[in-house]
Amino acid sequence: MKSISTEKAPAAIGPYSQAIDSGMGLVFVSGQLPIDPSTGAFPEGGVKEQTRQSLTNARAILEAAGLELRNVVKTTVFLADMADFAAMNEVYAQFFEAPFPARSAVAVKTLPKGALVEVECIASKG
Repeated sequence: MKSISTEKAPAAIGPYSQAIDSGMGLVFVSGQLPIDPSTGAFPEGGVKEQTRQSLTNARAILEAAGLELRNVVKTTVFLADMADFAAMNEVYAQFFEAPFPARSAVAVKTLPKGALVEVECIASKG
């Protein structure tokens, strides 16, 4: 296994890596909060702006691994409120093209730092 990291995404705030290259053709990107790495803060606005930042962070990590969003085979989206699903989905659709990755979207009680959304993904090197 190999750790992947970039300064273009928020640093890990605990005992985990931004991403791990499994060595078996898959890269696992840790859940990305909507933290702007240049400011350390969430973007102003709501779930759309936060979704955009979370996916921008994931894309930066994938690029550090030599991959792109088109390599993503699975995402998991964590929402603080399922009522935000449509707004999140609108922004999400701007980042991915067909064939779209498989996806799970779940509502959780709370997210770290009071985020509205967090996105993790798995990408294939093949």
